[in-house]
Amino acid sequence: VADRKEPNSVHPLHLLTSELRLINVHSTNFQIPTQTSVQTLTLSTTQISMAASFTIPHLSFSPLSFSNYLHPTLSLPSHSKISSISFGASSRCFNKSHSPKESNKPFFRFPSSHRRFLPMDSSQSSSTYRDVLLKSAASDGGVSTSSSLSQTVFGVIHLIVSLGIIVATDKLLKGAFVAAAIKFPSALFGMFCIFSVLLVLDSTIPAAATGVMNFFEPALLFIQRWLPLFYVPSLVILPLSVKDIPAASGIKICFIIVVGWLATLCVAGYMAIAVRNIVKTEMTDAEPMKKPPPFSSVEMWSWTGIFLVSFVAALFYPTALGTSARTFLPFLLASTVLGYIVGANLPGSVKTVFHPIICCAVSADLAALAFGYLSRSGLDPILASYLTKTSSNPGAGDILMGFLGSVILSFAFSMFKQRKLVKRHAAEIFTSVIISTIFSLYSTALIGRFIGLEPNLTVSILPRCITVALALSIVTFFEGTNASVTAAVVVVTGLVGANFVQATLDNLKFRDPIARGIATASSAHGLGTAALSAKEPEALPFCAIAYALNGIFGSLLCSLPLVRQSLIAIAG
Repeated sequence: VADRKEPNSVHPLHLLTSELRLINVHSTNFQIPTQTSVQTLTLSTTQISMAASFTIPHLSFSPLSFSNYLHPTLSLPSHSKISSISFGASSRCFNKSHSPKESNKPFFRFPSSHRRFLPMDSSQSSSTYRDVLLKSAASDGGVSTSSSLSQTVFGVIHLIVSLGIIVATDKLLKGAFVAAAIKFPSALFGMFCIFSVLLVLDSTIPAAATGVMNFFEPALLFIQRWLPLFYVPSLVILPLSVKDIPAASGIKICFIIVVGWLATLCVAGYMAIAVRNIVKTEMTDAEPMKKPPPFSSVEMWSWTGIFLVSFVAALFYPTALGTSARTFLPFLLASTVLGYIVGANLPGSVKTVFHPIICCAVSADLAALAFGYLSRSGLDPILASYLTKTSSNPGAGDILMGFLGSVILSFAFSMFKQRKLVKRHAAEIFTSVIISTIFSLYSTALIGRFIGLEPNLTVSILPRCITVALALSIVTFFEGTNASVTAAVVVVTGLVGANFVQATLDNLKFRDPIARGIATASSAHGLGTAALSAKEPEALPFCAIAYALNGIFGSLLCSLPLVRQSLIAIAG
């Protein structure tokens, strides 16, 4: 039974079955009445309540509960009987002791009455709850500690292997495409290959496709968790990037960013609504998308320690690792990560003004400024060491941007997971995304020429609404572009969308989740998607799909010589 209803609601189950499995249940209470005959009960939820005296030969309590909730409980009447209990793979026994120090452990509650579900007679109503803490059958906690440690080690190894395969695949494809002098984005080709393999496996051996998805899930969660960090380097080195750009041109670029974002959002949103009114496809629940865990204090203090040690070491030994870029890498990377962690933990009201990415970039720039002042070398050399764009001498920014190809490869898994949704709403999604992508590219070129922006800068900002990972690949199709300006404009566009997209959608009277999701992702890519989905999770699947397809279609269009020539001609 998979439940997707709102939390804190009561759901009665009237079943006649020998085995009951409650998996992916998001509600906090489930009532199982006496009409149910259950031999094996497998739980993966927060609270289960039995309505009356109950007998279960075997109860299995899934460990999935404890990764999401701190207090999973099972409520049973006092006359209920359970022959055996297992927690995950190990059996457990009852212990009536329950101390506050152990409040983070699962416990069962055995009431004689549960008035919320079933009225009892007076003899039963006088009884009280008995809290039973689940403890290991072993007398000491050594087995539990050892098991927890082994699971942690296995999880880390699983993450390293799965993420390593994705990163290695990206590097191998990139090297092969460079050797063959192919300009098409190698990561995009890899994404199509992965997506095709998953589709073939799903149609022939569904279990294999599920196994592949499960294997790469830790890597995908890692990429999702740290995704904004991969966009930051372009903002960190922005003081260097804008040095050669006249102030008047900078103002024109800002004008294109704001006006272009609003225009693209309107085109994508209204197109989605128009197609929705024609096809009249009813919405269905999408596949649930896991959210990465929040940042812990351990991570915060660990990165703080790395920053302090490496900062002081670099002051005294500026070329200890061979070059200044390598020596500065640890403290610049740590300052970037710390800025993101701090920004992510800010209150929601503060985030609307001070986005975590801005906090991240400011943190790195402040660290570079402090080091430049203390070492008397100035800010510019430190920022130049942050992003060297050479694989033999990488800086902190090169490490972060090295994951952009992996981000594109991860699109294959997200699209495969939502394949049923894509198929059901193909008309709305594909029509809106294709038209908005074409509009974004050509309107940018047209506005740039109309307001007199330099042609090379106009071409550099053409992919302003496409994620950085693919925008940088797109500008390589053109001559004389500034990749740093491209990346900065893309990130700023995302920040504009992240701060104003929800209010703008409300003012435009976009009520449909599909239209809101597609409009957001088509105009403000990943940053807008993250901002909207945090408050409107029902729009997240459509955001994720449009976010990926927008970059894919933009890359495919710009790979066509005729399209490139027309864009260059319009830009001047």
